[in-house]
Amino acid sequence: MTSAGRILALIRAGRATTRGELQLLTGLSRSTVGQRLEALFGAGWIREGGGVPGGGPAGGRPSARLEFDPGHAAVLVADLGTRHAHAAVTDLAGRVLAEHTGPLVVADGPEKVLDRLGEWFAELLAEAGVAYRAVCGVGLCVPGPVDVATGRVVQPPIMPGWDGVDVPDGMRRALAARLPDGTVRLPVFVDNDANLMAYAEQRAGYPDCSAFLLVKAATGIGAGMVVDGRIYRGIDGGAGDIGHVRLHSTEPDPAALCRCGSRGCLAAVASGGAVARDLTAVGVPAASGSDVRALLAAGEPEAVRLAQEAGRRLGEVLGTVVTLLNPGVLMLSGDLVGMAYLAGVREELYRRAMPRITAHLSVVTAALGARAGLLGAAQMVVEELYAPEAADRRLAAR
Repeated sequence: MTSAGRILALIRAGRATTRGELQLLTGLSRSTVGQRLEALFGAGWIREGGGVPGGGPAGGRPSARLEFDPGHAAVLVADLGTRHAHAAVTDLAGRVLAEHTGPLVVADGPEKVLDRLGEWFAELLAEAGVAYRAVCGVGLCVPGPVDVATGRVVQPPIMPGWDGVDVPDGMRRALAARLPDGTVRLPVFVDNDANLMAYAEQRAGYPDCSAFLLVKAATGIGAGMVVDGRIYRGIDGGAGDIGHVRLHSTEPDPAALCRCGSRGCLAAVASGGAVARDLTAVGVPAASGSDVRALLAAGEPEAVRLAQEAGRRLGEVLGTVVTLLNPGVLMLSGDLVGMAYLAGVREELYRRAMPRITAHLSVVTAALGARAGLLGAAQMVVEELYAPEAADRRLAAR
């Protein structure tokens, strides 16, 4: 039988927005539909909007439009980088109510980082005027592989001290320290940054693309894939970790030791950190991908040259990746992405991949900017909590 959670899914998807449409689509009686809607109204999850002209059963007076109410709860989200983090409070539609960006070094370890995030979240709730009881969940975006079933980071090369840590529990404890009763039972969801960026970008700009690939080139290099509207993670969250694909076109640079301990990895020669290292070696000081981004914006010739060469290295790997996935959109994001990097990627990608694979491939740059990870994290929380089965469990618990 169609549950209240499934009724909610139909409303959220826009497949049925009146009582009459719900009856026709589900085959349920008017009274049963009414009971399901009563539970959803009681939880505050849906509202009635403007009437639908001719929406009545006989084309009579307008039927009230049923809508998901994105303002009935809030979400806490954070996007962790290697040296900075971006945190926000959003509504359920991803509208940012308050946000903060500041230095936060992921290598300082989970306890210190999560504790700081707890402080930021408390301050942001106060700034947004949102009560803690209105928060339905927390979404965290991290620069490493994640087992999403447990929220544990799995052998992350650029997150020392995080391997196997129960991040949801740590986040709840950090939040509890800021509450009068010291108790937090919020669900906390964690995923890889490239995955959540891909999810947000695909939904915002390419909702009809059934195979979408985003590559983030920053301190490391990672990819996120959205296939048939769902993030593809592999069996334990390791899908998309292309920064550790080993290149064979050149001899490994002895100086280019990857954080994973190997030589010849893509991230060791084509990431923001790699370009910063190579710039410093030729007399242009740079400590990170963000420094490289600033040099590229200023048109520094060595930065442009090395970014284009790094793009070619990425294009070498992407020639294989797009042949395997056959995406409709390849989106590039991160500190290095500009005209030079994009030109290098295109040059090598189109040289290596068969014309049939690239004939319908759009190679584009990211559109959502610094908020992509935050928006993806917010969408992850909403999709997890309001999916039919989860929604039914939450309604039953009420």
